[in-house]
Amino acid sequence: MKVSWRQVAAWRMRRQYLDPRAELGASEIVSRLAGVQAQVWSSAETAVALRQSTPDKDSVNRDVADGTLMKTWAMRQTLHLLPPGEAGPYLSLMASAGSWLKPSWQRASGVSPEQIDALTDEVGAILDGGAVLTRDEMVTKLVADKRFASMEERLRSGWGSVLKPLAWRGVLCHGPNRGNKITFTSPASQFGAAWQKIPDADEAAPVVISAYLGAYGPASPDVFDRWLTLNSTSKPRLRRWFADMGDRLTEVDVEGRKTVMLTEHADELADIAPCTGVRLLGGFDQYLLGPGTKDEALLPAEHRSAVSRAAGWISPIVVLNGSTAGVWEIDGTELVVTPFPDIGRLPQKDIEKEAARVARASGLSSLSVRIK
Repeated sequence: MKVSWRQVAAWRMRRQYLDPRAELGASEIVSRLAGVQAQVWSSAETAVALRQSTPDKDSVNRDVADGTLMKTWAMRQTLHLLPPGEAGPYLSLMASAGSWLKPSWQRASGVSPEQIDALTDEVGAILDGGAVLTRDEMVTKLVADKRFASMEERLRSGWGSVLKPLAWRGVLCHGPNRGNKITFTSPASQFGAAWQKIPDADEAAPVVISAYLGAYGPASPDVFDRWLTLNSTSKPRLRRWFADMGDRLTEVDVEGRKTVMLTEHADELADIAPCTGVRLLGGFDQYLLGPGTKDEALLPAEHRSAVSRAAGWISPIVVLNGSTAGVWEIDGTELVVTPFPDIGRLPQKDIEKEAARVARASGLSSLSVRIK
């Protein structure tokens, strides 16, 4: 099976509710996208709102409040939104990568695997029964135990590196904010019957691979693992997971690149017309993060630095015919578009229509457009 990158882009945009948009709530959109990165909360809100027929800025907050979305450390060790009933397989695969077992992690953190095991048990006991604690409250309880006193600085770190393995084991997740302070709680207590026990990695793998390929396929195992763990999964295990899916996967040649996709979607991809049109997407958008910023079919290498910036910042992007064609930002009441130098003239009217959607998704009355 051979297809073009523009066909792939058209199929991904359809699957990701970008063309056409959807009359769905946040949790349904997050489910289809295999999670939405939530390091920057406003970016998560925008990612969901721009996929809705009528952008709803409050959709994410409502679903978090009513328990149909959870916030926890997941793919690439970053904060994500996931439906609580679907989170277990993702967390299982993150745990299976065993980042805290690697000597480099232990040297950087000063924490041993045995200490992580002990911390898992203790935090589980502290949060058991529905406790919701700020970081300070939880750490104060922990360091009262001499086993954890030497870890206080790392436990209080906003990066949460020592707490992430606990999230992947299902011991903690983020609870509702208390003012400007984050809280932690137990997923089992927070979500009740909606929370499912974390499965074994071999059981979880086909679930996560299917979810990923259902939004970002066709893709190779390495691209999947870059999205999942930044290529930290054991390569033999990764190959086995894909091989074990057998005829559920179909090989696809995308302009010379060898990939796979779910067999159930192969006919739809083969028949789809190439992608056309403009979309404005927010920072850290899944359309880009799914394949990764190193995918030159989506983001040419010479323009990567304009999108993937210092300190891991991912700029809002202009998507033209399925490929990244520039970046944009909001300056007061103006949406400023910076096309890449080799793109040529962007369609002003189409950008203005998209800017109106961005304004609504951002809670603004309107935005004028300036294309540099």
